[in-house]
Amino acid sequence: MTLRQDAIEIWKAGVQAADSEAAVRRQIVCDAESLTIAGCRIPLSELGRLEVVGAGKAGAGMAAGLEEALRGTAAFGRLSGWVNVPDDCVRPLERIHLHAGRPAGRNEPTSAVLLGTQQILDRLGRLEQRDVCVMLLSGGGSALLCSPVPEITLEDKLAVTRLLSGCGAPIQELNLVRTQLSLVKGGRLAAACRAGLLVTLVISDVIGDPLESIGSGPTWPVAARRDAALEVLERRGLLQQLPARVTEFLRGAAEASGVVTARLVHRIVASNTESLAAAAARARELGYVPVTRPENLRGEAAVEGRRFLQLLMEARQDVLTSHAGTKGICLLAGGETTVNVASAGSDVGKGGRNQEFVLAAAVAMPDPDVWRGIVILSGGTDGEDGPTEAAGAVCDAEVLRAIDEQGLRTAEFLRRHDAWTCFRETQGLIVTGPTHTNVMDLAVGLVGREGREGRG
Repeated sequence: MTLRQDAIEIWKAGVQAADSEAAVRRQIVCDAESLTIAGCRIPLSELGRLEVVGAGKAGAGMAAGLEEALRGTAAFGRLSGWVNVPDDCVRPLERIHLHAGRPAGRNEPTSAVLLGTQQILDRLGRLEQRDVCVMLLSGGGSALLCSPVPEITLEDKLAVTRLLSGCGAPIQELNLVRTQLSLVKGGRLAAACRAGLLVTLVISDVIGDPLESIGSGPTWPVAARRDAALEVLERRGLLQQLPARVTEFLRGAAEASGVVTARLVHRIVASNTESLAAAAARARELGYVPVTRPENLRGEAAVEGRRFLQLLMEARQDVLTSHAGTKGICLLAGGETTVNVASAGSDVGKGGRNQEFVLAAAVAMPDPDVWRGIVILSGGTDGEDGPTEAAGAVCDAEVLRAIDEQGLRTAEFLRRHDAWTCFRETQGLIVTGPTHTNVMDLAVGLVGREGREGRG
């Protein structure tokens, strides 16, 4: 295989390690006497209903995995549920309804999400002490589980999210603000649950796996922090751009978030750390020496892309002088960067943080000859990168030669955050479709022997 093919293989191994169906199946055991979920044993004689709710890009796979784990058992007949997922993830399941919440590539709530969230709240409110509820939560859950406080509208909340995203605010700040404007985030969904036991199975898309941040923590109770939300918005210079209703609400007195009566259990079932380990194992199988960068990808995508390339360039000499008998070095990194699209003004193009990461590396070192034996790939493990159909992008000497032949001005594409257009013209996009998981992004860099840079 070529370097590019190897890079894709390694990246796919990382994605496969976060397979949502398998991750959930591993958490469930049911025999003739009891049901065990995430280590919690419930005697079947004491089990009422088994209600499944959820939201996120991995929701379809997680729900399918849960059904498969219980099919043929006494608990299967007590199973029902509702999970909000992206439109292109909907498929028929036997006991759990998958609700289309928003179009592919549009990671923000819609009126369909509001309807689906109300269905979930209604179901939770009808449960009783003997019942068990399982919450399936994954990346994208914030957009797919939405119920604004009565004082504001969905349009108001969208305006806040777009302003924060547009200025490059990290996920922690986004979730902090969104939680204050929600009836379900920050543990408020847990307060609505009347089951005796609420088990949350989580596929993490946040660095460090903080339960209060993943999907904005619908089952992780936190204190109201309207003052902190206002501080974020003021520091970002956004207060004057907010809808007046939002500002008035945040400046008002915070109310109690509700009392949680259910016993709460949380379990991380897949994460970026596990995917990086799987990618490293695949790199080793292919003959590379894997090196995982200890620091997570975070901050500006373009800055991280240039830094990643620099690390690869520094590794080139090491490949030539050591690691005999190997194909070279595989540099791996995981995390989630940001793109400040506001910097382009009204001239903003189309792309995503992974595509921008790779484009920035191409801009930093545009000579195809310098890229001999080097490949960089970065992709979202969910198969989505910004409002595009691509998961990310790859760059090697062949992509750079195509850029030169077509006279494309990569620096201009980067200035306009238009990486998708650049890589579409040069066959550099990575397109997978929905992967039914989401453990942030994976970046793969290969430094191999010269002459292996092409696609074959």
